[in-house]
Amino acid sequence: MEGFEGASSSEGVLDLSRLNLNSNSLDSLSEKRRKDTTQLHLCYNRLTALPESLSLFSSLEFLDISNNSLSVICEDITRLTKLKTLIAKNNRLNEFSLPKHFGSLQLEVLNLSGNRFEEMPSPCLQLLRLQSLSLGGNRLKSIPAEIESLASLELLYLGGNQISSIPAELANLPCLSYLVLCDNRIQSIPPQLNKLHSLRSLSLHNNLLTYLPREILSLVRLQELSLRGNPLVVRFVKDMTYDPPSLLELAGRTIKSKNLPYSHKDLPSHLVNYLDIASKCPNPKCAGVYFDSCVRHIKFVDFCGKYRLPLMHYLCSPECTSPCSSNPQSDADSDDDNSVPADRLQRVLLG
Repeated sequence: MEGFEGASSSEGVLDLSRLNLNSNSLDSLSEKRRKDTTQLHLCYNRLTALPESLSLFSSLEFLDISNNSLSVICEDITRLTKLKTLIAKNNRLNEFSLPKHFGSLQLEVLNLSGNRFEEMPSPCLQLLRLQSLSLGGNRLKSIPAEIESLASLELLYLGGNQISSIPAELANLPCLSYLVLCDNRIQSIPPQLNKLHSLRSLSLHNNLLTYLPREILSLVRLQELSLRGNPLVVRFVKDMTYDPPSLLELAGRTIKSKNLPYSHKDLPSHLVNYLDIASKCPNPKCAGVYFDSCVRHIKFVDFCGKYRLPLMHYLCSPECTSPCSSNPQSDADSDDDNSVPADRLQRVLLG
């Protein structure tokens, strides 16, 4: 092909990988060849800057610039108005490397794994058509709440970072089917994730999880759940913490449990608001409620008939027995370690 020994080309595809290109290497290509190219591969070329003529590939839909030495992506890339997929793995990019108007691209797939991002770059959060976002193997410490703006996202890969918590806003992604958060420092899962009704695969292995919220049981489409490498509890734990209720809480519990009527005519507004936030004890045998004082409780629960998961839930008092089970016959026999089959526990803990 014109001036590129070792290059491969087929209809619409131009592969210039491993050719030791420089920033001027594409200048020798004809105008027709640039216009006809819809896929361009520039991997493994030790590029420190993108070729200056890259913006002339007006029909480009797919661009792979992985495994180079790029520390910045120039503004010219925003002229590729048809670009749908950008793969830029294993470079030297960070949160300051993307152009100001990067968010104007119509990208559907973006892979920035294996770079040096310490924060999720804000221009990425403006890519409203994005369906797949990969930022694995970076140095991310958190997930911004603004992630919820990516309403079309189906796959989010954030494995291999330093993330310690998950924002509740992540649950506002209605199309999310694959969520990868493995190899981080996550200690807990927000119960709001039960709103991810499209979720099919959840990878949480190699984190710091000791329990899961019981709301995860509502993820009825979940087919894959990876939990290996977490300090998940392997036995039933009773009465973890309990702060005695205040006089205010005791009075509130009495009013709610006995269904005593109240209104703004009877009580100050702040007390009415307090009474309105009462949480019903999840134990079906208990009619109690709680406000601020409750018992954190862990119990192994049948999940989809396949796993026994340690789930966190809250009870109104230490005397309240655990109701947390999807199998009504397992309630009484879960209190000792022998009732949890070793093979079922192993499937949870080993992924």
